[in-house]
Amino acid sequence: MKGWFDAFRDDGAPTLYSFSNRTPVIGDVNIIVVSILFATFYTAFLVIFPGVRKQKFSTFITVTLSLFVGLVIFVGQLGSSWHVAHQNIIAPYKAFSKEKIPARIGVHIGLMHVNITLAGLADGNSSSAPDIDFNERFNWNLANDMENSYKNALKRGLPYPILTVAEYFSLGQEGFAWGGQYRAAGYYASIWLWGALASWLLMNLLLTAVPRYGAYGMCLTGSLLFGAIIGYYFMLPKPPLTIYIEGVKIDFTFGWCFYLVLIAATLCFFIGLIISAIDLIWPHEYSTILEVYYGTPYDRHVILEESHDVRYRKRNSKGGLDEPISLGSRILRRLSSKTREQTLSDINKLGIDNQAFQKDQVPKSPWRYPFRRAQVPPMIRTISQDSTSSIASAAAHIQNAAAAIPGSSSHSLRRDALSRMLPPRPPIDRNRDKEKEKDKPAAIELTNW
Repeated sequence: MKGWFDAFRDDGAPTLYSFSNRTPVIGDVNIIVVSILFATFYTAFLVIFPGVRKQKFSTFITVTLSLFVGLVIFVGQLGSSWHVAHQNIIAPYKAFSKEKIPARIGVHIGLMHVNITLAGLADGNSSSAPDIDFNERFNWNLANDMENSYKNALKRGLPYPILTVAEYFSLGQEGFAWGGQYRAAGYYASIWLWGALASWLLMNLLLTAVPRYGAYGMCLTGSLLFGAIIGYYFMLPKPPLTIYIEGVKIDFTFGWCFYLVLIAATLCFFIGLIISAIDLIWPHEYSTILEVYYGTPYDRHVILEESHDVRYRKRNSKGGLDEPISLGSRILRRLSSKTREQTLSDINKLGIDNQAFQKDQVPKSPWRYPFRRAQVPPMIRTISQDSTSSIASAAAHIQNAAAAIPGSSSHSLRRDALSRMLPPRPPIDRNRDKEKEKDKPAAIELTNW
């Protein structure tokens, strides 16, 4: 049974459970969980993306940028690589010991904590590295957290290089105030990042409702991320922190969390700015499939067209009697009265084109309502309507006038007067008169009348 129990073991002995068997931390669990969560959402989007037929480019850019910025915000909050330092040292493992070991020490400063790593290196005399691998975290959420963490490290007996680095951050007096300054820088950068997270959530909400405002939200989110970067940069310790261990100098530089937030801020701000410029040049053209009611009768493009038609009809329609006239409309009417009068005068001079030959509408006069009578032309008196008495009186008047004039004949004057009073005869058609005379009896001549 010995071969069964000692299989795949270094020393060939059974498992011993008498010690805790501690192992170093190889990754941040919180960052891994957040990364898996966002990777799941992005994978689901990539699965359904081949089925997208419209707005493919804008949808891909929007979703990718949104998930990337959200992941960066959480990683920036939880990450430990805003300010980092790495160096190979040869230092004693414990205090007051002459024995020194080669190791690589690393300092990873986050917004609310610092991680100190120590890994043993192989010596020139031996091919295998010593079994030294530490990864310790010291939090400073509160003002006294770093000091309390350092005291606990002393009680636990951590290696001397780790205690030396932790001591630089735990002291807050006599010029050793780097821990408080790093804590203040991380505190204000964290506030900016939480503000960027709220803006990011609002941006996603607006992208599903009105993409134009979602682009403005992108610019706001990028600005807040820039604020976190700038605030952290200017609040770092001045002069910068430099750690010395056994004569080895350890200098700090910006880590990948700092540059990741910087990249996310740049992309988010400038892409939002480009989308906003496109929307100003071509309004309502930027769209994604993530919009509410996309591709339905309630799509915002249909609503915008209908509202435009309604505004156009209201602008061109005349207001009713019950519709009040605003002060601005009155002022505009007064200012435009001169132009309107000039236009009417030009129309009266030049005339109005009436290509359809439509009749002019007669205005409704209140004086004719409700009696609309037809206009009767004036009556003209004809000779047939004159009475015989008037003709006889005219003949008597002519006879008296002839008697007063010596040498004139009453018969000639009577005939001349009648010719003036009666209308002229039409031209005589002799052939037609002959045909009528055959059918009619002889007419009585009135020459002597």
